[in-house]
Amino acid sequence: KRAAQSRQRAEVNRANRTRVRTAMRRLRTAITAGDVTAATNLLNPTLSAIDQAITKGVLHENTANRYKSRLTLAFNQVKAKSAK
Repeated sequence: KRAAQSRQRAEVNRANRTRVRTAMRRLRTAITAGDVTAATNLLNPTLSAIDQAITKGVLHENTANRYKSRLTLAFNQVKAKSAK
């Protein structure tokens, strides 16, 4: 029983981790491409996915906050460049 539960939890954790990584990858791609509208549309869902990962125990809170900080800083830089 324990092994089956462990497999199920591992599957759920993998799905949650994949969801977060994919969201972060999409946002980073939009930021590096300089696509402000796409990055704007992706920022809040990505930060939300990171917060959900904290709640579900997939990411440690400090790690998640570091990701959020770095993504937001990169987004703000791209946004400032496009405004000029």
